[in-house]
Amino acid sequence: MSHPAASLSARCAAIGSWRLHPGHAMSLSPKKTAVLRIFCGQVWVTLGGPYEGALNEQGDRFLGPGDVLAVPAGARLVMEPVAAPGDTGPVHFDWSDAAASAAPSRFAREVVSPTRELGAALGQAGVATARVLRGLLGYSEYLTAGRGRVLGPYEAGHW
Repeated sequence: MSHPAASLSARCAAIGSWRLHPGHAMSLSPKKTAVLRIFCGQVWVTLGGPYEGALNEQGDRFLGPGDVLAVPAGARLVMEPVAAPGDTGPVHFDWSDAAASAAPSRFAREVVSPTRELGAALGQAGVATARVLRGLLGYSEYLTAGRGRVLGPYEAGHW
């Protein structure tokens, strides 16, 4: 039977994200409002001002898988992994600009995205049609039953 921490590390290894190993800390200071997303593992986060929102949104926090923290511009965030005993796997997280990670609007989701998909599908259909026509033209000598090409001595029956 495998160790739970080993299976957690193996499961998280496939995630394409930043990593922070136990025993290390990281300091981040965004120039624009940013978003911290935790994918795997737990971190202890200390958020230094300027503060926005309620008082309970200031200071120290523990974040785990699926947690998201908005970090205001100019704030200083320090994070450190909180590892269970025997867990040597890194914390996996994403750090991105808040504007880039905003949810798409309804129009973008229901009109723009399907329009892009339709354009890609029509492009693929055009490429496939051109390939079929090119293939058929390549077989034109066989479709004309010998017309327009020189027959070899064995095909013509002259030996």
